[in-house]
Parts: sequence; structure tokens; C-alpha cells
Amino acid sequence: MLYDWALTFRQEVELIWKQRWSFMTLLYVIVRYVGILYSINNLLPSLPGISMTDVGTLFFLVQAVTYFVINTILGIIMIARLYAMYQGSKKILVFLIVVFPTITAACGVLFALAIRSFPWDHLVLSGTNQCVYEVQRSQQLELLLAGVWILRLVWEGIVLCLAVWIAVKHYREIRWLRPRWSKGCFTVLIKSHVLYFASFAAVSCFSLGCLSPNIIDSYSVGAQIYYAILQIAIFVQLFVLGPRLILSVRKYNAKLVDSVDLETCISSIDFQDSESEHVCMSTSTSSV
Repeated sequence: MLYDWALTFRQEVELIWKQRWSFMTLLYVIVRYVGILYSINNLLPSLPGISMTDVGTLFFLVQAVTYFVINTILGIIMIARLYAMYQGSKKILVFLIVVFPTITAACGVLFALAIRSFPWDHLVLSGTNQCVYEVQRSQQLELLLAGVWILRLVWEGIVLCLAVWIAVKHYREIRWLRPRWSKGCFTVLIKSHVLYFASFAAVSCFSLGCLSPNIIDSYSVGAQIYYAILQIAIFVQLFVLGPRLILSVRKYNAKLVDSVDLETCISSIDFQDSESEHVCMSTSTSSV
């Protein structure tokens, strides 16, 4: 995540910090820099000399709440993108405003119930007190966690279908005109959206797989690798591809503005040249 931040820092300065602040700017800053704090918080239990015994519950709650809040913010970003793709359609905005809070509220209730029924215990490992979460399998806990991921998948599926639908419709309508701006903008939106959805689908599948007895009750190397892949996928989805949803559009708009300014400058030069020729020709004609 820090490597991606270093790669995009120059773009961030130009497209975020040097621009006029807006609601989307605020959401970008939250997702990007809360992600850094989240990663630090995630590493604390593995650092030597740090006892998590007294703050184990707080540590777990911070992780769970942060994950839920960041996903909610990314959902708001998706609504803004779709609203723009549908050219400010009030119908699509009302539909998304109704569906998203409903799904988010249902996920919040299930998530809270899952956290409440999620047991943990303190163990002594190698003479050092560490906070270890032991999951006692129960059908209720599995159903709650599965319900959260299924609802999130439903929302992401709806958003993806709406984005693909308007993109296909847009390409058909402009096929004979081929305006460079519209086609390019939709291409950028669809590429970043599909990539984000693929990462979210991967995280959802891995998370649902964690409910399997072969994973949740196992301390084997394979199970640990599985959990490691899940953690990497979560960080990529939230804190790498999440900020790029905004950066990709702003980067395209910046290139568009530069190209328009260049074309305007060239057109102005051409006009001045042609005007000069016209003046010269008129002068020579009148002389004759």
C-alpha cells in the first residue's frame, strides 16, 4: 500500500492537494490516509514487546469498524461515479440513494451481531501475553458473516451492471460520431470500475471461504497462507484500488484539459497565420 502511495504521490499532489477542495477530495483523503493508519494498527500485534492483552477488544473493534466505514465511503464514491455516467439522472440517483442505505443498514446490523457473537480469549504464548481470537464455530455466526458478504456482493453487482449498461448504451449511440472525450471518459470509468469489482469479488470469495471448517479450524501452513492472501486482497481493494477510483478520473480530466488548451492554442496560431495571409493578399491586391 505504501509502495502504491509512493507511485501516485506526485499525481496526488497535482490532482488532490493543489485543486480546490470538494466532497470527493475529502473522501479520497480519508480512504488513503486512514488506510495507512489501519495498516499500522494491523501490524501492532506482531511487533515484539507490545502486549495486546489489555486492548485486544479495542484493537479488534477498530479493525472491524474501519473496514465497514471505508467500504461505505467507497460505496458513496460509486454512487457519484454512476450519477456522472448517467449524466445527472435524478431517477438513477434516487434509486441508488434508496438501495445503498438499505443494504448498508442491513450489513451494519448483521456486522454488529457478528462482532457481538465473536468470542475471543487470552492465551499465553512463549511467555508473552498476546491477544488471540478463537472462533468457536456456530451456525449463527456463519450465517451472519455470510449475510454481510452476500449483501455487499449484491450491491457491487448492481453497481457493476448499471455501469456496464450505460457504457454499452453510450458506445452504441456515439458510434457514428466517435467523440473522443465521451468515449475516453467512459473507458476510464469502466476499466477502473471492473478492476475494483474483480478485487472485491476476490475478497468476498476468500472471506466466505474462511467459514469453511478446513480453514477456520486449521492452524496449518496452508490455512495461514490463505489468511495472508485474504489480508493482501483486502488492502488492495480498500486502500490501493479505492483511491484510484478518484485518481483515474481526475488524471483523465487533467489530460483532457491540457489537450484542449493545446488544441485551442494551435487553432489560435492557425487562425492568426491565415488572417496574416489574408491581410497580405488584400494588401498586394490593392497595390496592383
